[in-house]
Amino acid sequence: MRRNQVKGFFDCFPEAIIIFKRIKNYYFIHSVEWGGNPQLIAEQQLEEMEYLLNQEMGFLHGYLQRKSADKKDLKK
Repeated sequence: MRRNQVKGFFDCFPEAIIIFKRIKNYYFIHSVEWGGNPQLIAEQQLEEMEYLLNQEMGFLHGYLQRKSADKKDLKK
């Protein structure tokens, strides 16, 4: 992958390759590549994938401190 990009694979979507890009101190989902039958991925599932990848890569603190995290907490 290019610099600051990571490919992710998840059990719930085995035919999908999730491309993450790094901005400052966390990774976010940039795109999804389907190898077979494309499916819709719920926003909650996307957030869980971002959370898991940032946790694995050691960027969880930065992910939880991002600006959009505050906006989502206000909506709940």
